[in-house]
Amino acid sequence: QVQLVESGGGLVQAGGSLRLSCAASGSALGSYTMGWFRQALGKEREFVAAISYQNSDTYYPDSVKGRFTISRDNAKNAVYLQMNNLKPEDTAVYYCAATILREAKSMGAMGRGDYWGHGTQVTVSS
Repeated sequence: QVQLVESGGGLVQAGGSLRLSCAASGSALGSYTMGWFRQALGKEREFVAAISYQNSDTYYPDSVKGRFTISRDNAKNAVYLQMNNLKPEDTAVYYCAATILREAKSMGAMGRGDYWGHGTQVTVSS
């Protein structure tokens, strides 16, 4: 069982940056592909980024590619999401997720998370 806790959300102006963190407990993250998803008010959950456990391959949708960077530190049992050049449409609750899927692209394509955090709010003002 993996427990995930997100932090780092907040209010930022358009063009600004935020760094989200996801701390894990209960199990080592080294065996999981990790990802970030987001859900805006009234919208469906959307995949944001993933990083595989085998070789740290990453995968992003076009909406965030070039602006967001996912990374992991298995020694600290943590995953991060660096978000740059934020836009108002990035406003959402951001969730950290862990999956046993091997590939980051699979996590994105399937939208699958086997364990989820409770989320952290990111608000981007125009």
